[in-house]
Amino acid sequence: MRNSYINIKTEIIKHFKKYFLILILLIFTACQSDDDTPPAADPINGFWSIADKGWIFEFTDDKDVFYNVNAAGCSIQNDDFVLQDFFGFNFDVIGENELIASSELSDSEIKFVRLPDQNPNCLPDQISATEDPKVNFDHFWNIFNDYYAFFETRNINWSQYENLRDQVTTDNLYDIIEELAYLLDDGHVSISDEENGIEIESGDPTLLEKLNANLSGDLIIENVDDYFDLVDQKATTIVTEYLGGDFEIDERENIIWGLINDDIGYILIATMEGYGTNFSDELSTLNAVLNRMMNDLSVSGISKLIIDIRFNDGGYDTVALNMVSRFMNQERVSYFKKARLGDGFTENTSFSVAPAGDFQFTEDIILLTSPYTVSAAELFTLCMKDLPYVTIVGENTNGAFSTILTHILPNGAEVGLSNEIYSDAQGVVYEVVGIGPENQENRVPFLSSLDFQVEKDSGIERALELLNN
Repeated sequence: MRNSYINIKTEIIKHFKKYFLILILLIFTACQSDDDTPPAADPINGFWSIADKGWIFEFTDDKDVFYNVNAAGCSIQNDDFVLQDFFGFNFDVIGENELIASSELSDSEIKFVRLPDQNPNCLPDQISATEDPKVNFDHFWNIFNDYYAFFETRNINWSQYENLRDQVTTDNLYDIIEELAYLLDDGHVSISDEENGIEIESGDPTLLEKLNANLSGDLIIENVDDYFDLVDQKATTIVTEYLGGDFEIDERENIIWGLINDDIGYILIATMEGYGTNFSDELSTLNAVLNRMMNDLSVSGISKLIIDIRFNDGGYDTVALNMVSRFMNQERVSYFKKARLGDGFTENTSFSVAPAGDFQFTEDIILLTSPYTVSAAELFTLCMKDLPYVTIVGENTNGAFSTILTHILPNGAEVGLSNEIYSDAQGVVYEVVGIGPENQENRVPFLSSLDFQVEKDSGIERALELLNN
């Protein structure tokens, strides 16, 4: 959440290792010993790799270093980072050569494999740390060439752009990179160089075009303020015209729920993150909110429900899955995921969602979606769409599902890209196209001049038509 309409959050990479107890025991044992045997080395020390992400970690007693590698060389993402608060990850040592990181905020474990030696390109005298525009272009092109998952899906021949390095200068580096980023047209591709005031979001032009498709005159969106002005107007219409000003909202104002009438409830989910004060209490706080919300729905006795995720720009996958679990009638395989690895992919792993909580709503549901529905909000849609009692109304979602992989260029700029492929339970991939209504009559614009003129919401109006038939 809560960024510009096209600013899909780049995941900031930090990590968490919990070996203090081991170290304390080692120190205590050493202190009790009668000889001068030095304390044993921390078993985590050494070099570790996550191949499908192009990440290498060097753990030492003094400090830890986080490297990014690609075919052009090696850069340092963080030369003095502390392995803490990386989305609540805990690390378990599996034998001598494997670390497993797991977190309740991640739908899958991350495996670290020990390297016998440091990657030659990551040795101190080989690190790429330079402003040289051609070197930075080489890294940019190779990061995508090595790890991007959707060249074929987006019908792009990436190899034909490698020779652009011959044209690159200090003055035009970001102009050329921007052109390539926009070519990808991916809501999860970004380049950020804070020092030089560079913020490039690959999905900007297409998303802006979709949001403006049914707007005219003074309502045309030209910047982020314009977008949020319209969102404020739309939210006001929803809570006044449809909820009658009577609604519940969580403390962080992420979820609104109430009754449209005695038989139809309404839930607006604005984000898939930011429910807790930190990683450790994110899901516990979320589930307390969900418990309260679902209890209200149960007590109300409604038999029909509208879930609105048109304003939702994503967050944590497991937040989305916890929400999905409150609308499941039985456990079922909901999606598959794999990551780009060399010329192929990692194992395609299935993920199931089961009912959770004291009460699950499993009667008629209308799910409202829009082009602004992205990332974890799309995963919510992916899991909900196959439920027999769910109908989608609105517009196709953004079409950017992957968790964002981050790499650092030699000049310090951060690059975000899509590295993972999500598919539904039948193996269908919705990257690029997004997920939307099956029937044309259920296709209703998220933002339209007519809605603002008459102070109505066409998506909710269509949902009510379907639920009342």
